[in-house]
Amino acid sequence: MQIQVNTDNFIHGDTRVIEVAERAVTQDLDHLSERLTRIEVHLKDQNADKHGPDHIRCTLEARPRGMGPMSAHHDAADISAALKGAAKKLRSRLSSEFGRADQHR
Repeated sequence: MQIQVNTDNFIHGDTRVIEVAERAVTQDLDHLSERLTRIEVHLKDQNADKHGPDHIRCTLEARPRGMGPMSAHHDAADISAALKGAAKKLRSRLSSEFGRADQHR
């Protein structure tokens, strides 16, 4: 499973952000890695242009083998919380879809 991290112009995609993103994704989705080709992580600061408090949106897009892409997003005050929330939502959605697909086999 490949993990690709994308950030907007207001979040610096340095090695620390990439490590935090990869850790969050692998913690929640590693048990499904055999069924996934790629996870794309998109981090965006929703309030950056308004000069307000940080409001981070994390969108995770999974590319399951033999299925269409699936995504989940979560908004939080910091990157770590946004990543964890989105990863849990995506794990739930993928587990549900894989369960349905396995029943039809």
